[in-house]
Order: sequence, then structure tokens, then C-alpha cells
Amino acid sequence: MRTDDFDYQLPEELIAQTPAEPRDSCRLLVLHREDGSLEHRRFTDVGEYLNPGDLLVANHTRVLPARLVGRKPTGGVAETLLLRRREDLDPLGSTWECLVHPGKRLRHGAVVQYRAGGLHAPDAAPVVLEGEVIDFVEGSRGGRLVRFTPQGGRTLDEAIHAVGNVPLPPYITSYKGDPEKYQTVYAMQEEHSAAAPTAGLHFTPELLERLRAQGVRWAEVELEVGIDTFRLVEEDDPTKHVIHTERYHVGQDVVDAVRDLMPGSEFHVVDAMITNFHVPRSTLMMLVSAFATREQIMVAYEEAIQQHYRMLSFGDAMLIV
Repeated sequence: MRTDDFDYQLPEELIAQTPAEPRDSCRLLVLHREDGSLEHRRFTDVGEYLNPGDLLVANHTRVLPARLVGRKPTGGVAETLLLRRREDLDPLGSTWECLVHPGKRLRHGAVVQYRAGGLHAPDAAPVVLEGEVIDFVEGSRGGRLVRFTPQGGRTLDEAIHAVGNVPLPPYITSYKGDPEKYQTVYAMQEEHSAAAPTAGLHFTPELLERLRAQGVRWAEVELEVGIDTFRLVEEDDPTKHVIHTERYHVGQDVVDAVRDLMPGSEFHVVDAMITNFHVPRSTLMMLVSAFATREQIMVAYEEAIQQHYRMLSFGDAMLIV
């Protein structure tokens, strides 16, 4: 199997630039794995495919305002994307693994200053945060370890919130709306992720209440989504691809809820998946193809494109049953 097997032509005009309003009004393509048949529905209909006692497991991670744009003392613009705290290196939590741009100019010892108001702030605007590159991240293009120092008596989290923005995917280029639309309605308060768990963006409080009323159970885990989720697999042989790592937490209550559903059965923990339409040649394409089959997924994507579904993070949804 080759990486090309997970490629398809994605028309640029189908890449959604804004979320559906309301969230659950988006389209839903239902793929039945047993016979490969497809149905065209709305996400608000998802409960018709769930039974009392079914358990939905969702990722409640929240996206950090992780995109920081500042200037070096020389005046050059520099962008920093926070990926994860490196508490193993710094118990105080001031050192982060980051992606930086332009990488070639942000070498060891480089300092970036972030002012209130961002790049458009006047020179007299106070510096809220300083970041110093202290090392390279081995095996990561553009990866740096950056030590941050808040200014003006702020905590580091306060400073990040003062200068940071939610990092929308690079293919969303024109969205100027509420950044909270890039968070799920059930997101936790603590912010750990560099990207949203976008399959969950379609749920509304009203839809969740209807699902609970029909007897559908709900459990939450945390998976810290990393920016590598947007990266394509560049190797021709997908088994040669080095997949990124992400931290996760599954509570004992979730483990117990999963076990309660199918005691004594063979391994069939997951029998349905709510997902989005994904970037060609990505590990996410491989994931959904493993859950269904590659052939079924490619047919479904061809149908979605022919029917002008809205694609990727702000786009429509897919249910694989």
C-alpha cells in the first residue's frame, strides 16, 4: 500500500472557511460499512443512528491561543506556535516546544518580543511576553524549545492570553468570526491543544440534550491535538512515516463505561465513528480507511465532492457505522 492510495483531488472552493450556523445544521454523509451504501442527512439527524445504551466518547480538549506573532529586537517579524509545555525540562512550565517561522532566522539565543495589540501595536506599546530560543527540537522541521518570560507582573498564562490567537488551520484563510466557534461546546476549561477535535464541532447543547433523553450515554477523554495533524505524509511508503505523539488521558470512569457496554465480548469497543472530511495523503485519511476500507472511503469522498459537501475542519460531517 502506498501513500498515493490515500490521495484525492480536493477542490479549493469546497474547503469551508466558516462554520455552519447552527453547528448541527451541517450536512452528514452516512457510510454503512456492511454494504458500502451512503446516505445524505443533516448532523441533527445523528440520533437516528444511535440506540439507547450506546456510548458516545468525545474529546473535550480545549484549544490554546497558541499562535503568537511578535518581533525580534531588530524589527523582523517572527511567528511562534505553541505545541506543548516541556515540564520534563522546566518544572515551572515556562519552556515550550514550538514551531517557529522563519525557522532559519530563529536560532539558538534568538529573542522575540510580543506586544499587546500584536504587530499593529505602536512601538510604545508594552512588551507583554518575551521568548528566547534555547534549543532545537530533534527531528522536527521548524521545531524549537523556547523559554518564555512574562512581563509587567503577569503570569505566563495571562501573558499568552494577552498576545495569543487561536491557531486556525492554514487552509482557513478568511475567517474573522468568533474564535469560540473553533472550540467544542463541551470543551474543558483548561487549554492544552494546538488544534481542535473538529468532529466534535457539530454538536450543540440542544442536540446533546436530545441524545441523553433518548438514552444515549456520554463519556469524555482528553487528547491534546497537535499541529502535526495537518501535515501530509511525505514518504511514498506510509509505514516509513514518523507519526507525531500526543498526550492523552482516559479516566477510570470512561474505562468502566466502555466495559459495561459489552462485558465478555470480543474486541469491538468502537463500532461507529463521527468524523470530518480530511486532507488528502494524511494519517487521518488512513485512520478512517482502516475503520472502514480504503475503497469505501474513496467512493464516499468522491460522492461528497460531487455533491459539493463542505470539506475539512469547518466543513460537513461523516458518520461511519
